[in-house]
Amino acid sequence: MRRIDVGGAQPYTVEIGAGLLGGLSLDERQVALIHPEDLPPQFVRQVQARLSPVVTVSVPARDACKTLKVYADVLSRLAQANLPRDGAVVGLGGGAATDLAGFVAASYLRGVAFYTLPTTLLGMVDAAVGGKTGVNLPEGKNLVGAFWPPSAVWCDTNTLSTLPESVFREGAAEAFKHGLIQDPSLLPRVLAPAFRPGGALLEDTVADAIAVKAGVVTRDLTERGERAFLNFGHTLAHALEGVTHQGIPHGEAVAYGMHYAALLSRAQGGADLTPDTLAFLRWQRPSALPNLDYDDVAPYMARDKKADSDGVRFVLLRELAHPYLTRVPDDVLRAAFMTWRDDVSRLP
Repeated sequence: MRRIDVGGAQPYTVEIGAGLLGGLSLDERQVALIHPEDLPPQFVRQVQARLSPVVTVSVPARDACKTLKVYADVLSRLAQANLPRDGAVVGLGGGAATDLAGFVAASYLRGVAFYTLPTTLLGMVDAAVGGKTGVNLPEGKNLVGAFWPPSAVWCDTNTLSTLPESVFREGAAEAFKHGLIQDPSLLPRVLAPAFRPGGALLEDTVADAIAVKAGVVTRDLTERGERAFLNFGHTLAHALEGVTHQGIPHGEAVAYGMHYAALLSRAQGGADLTPDTLAFLRWQRPSALPNLDYDDVAPYMARDKKADSDGVRFVLLRELAHPYLTRVPDDVLRAAFMTWRDDVSRLP
């Protein structure tokens, strides 16, 4: 088992290992359990047996749960169950479900304790750590939410063995991204055959990817500086999710977005890391995209959370593990998009 400390004003720990759900214990006597409807029922029963929740709420799978309607419905269920101010919300499932659960915890009774039990690779290496919570709007991804750090995170790697291979590979995008922006040792490990559920590289690779994010959010919880670097590839990724109405899984959208960001980095005088991002796309084998033009995605990129009053900003790489935040001229964005579209159209 690995343990990673996340510092800052509200420190907490992240534990990574096999079988952690079977040893859960919380200080709070009354808890609400929130999980997606497609979660294997044995995990729900395991957590219920340990925590005896006063209410268990099943929500739609994946991003279908991240709506204002679902958010309001969950709040009502907690109120009907009389969850008290000294109770806690426990989010069990993938990144979408834990994003929703965290936002519920942040706003119910103006804030109650929150615990995260991620069951997907994407949830473990990204959504579970850092305290970003929220839901989507029709206008874009994660436009409503709050910073609400969890009190603890448990990553039970046994849950990963239930994932379809495509879902596991989707989650690997965030681990690969952490390699590009900070820890290059992650890059070959993510693509290695032993990085798989039950594989020899699984636990340490997951833990080292989490450690990258833990360090960043310890230093910059509310994204005033370097936390924006964790959004490498996400500007186009969120646009792809928006223009397809969440038809592209998040991790696959991030993989596509990382290649676009690598093309922009090269165009702006940075290192050429496009062979790395293309290698990841070939390994991941993402879903095919619809035929898109730059003008299809540009309005969504303009609403990206890194945008300010002067417009959209992109996270780029001067070289491997050296990210920076900058604006990019529109003609460069358009030209890179055309190259990106050609590159992804040729993927096997």
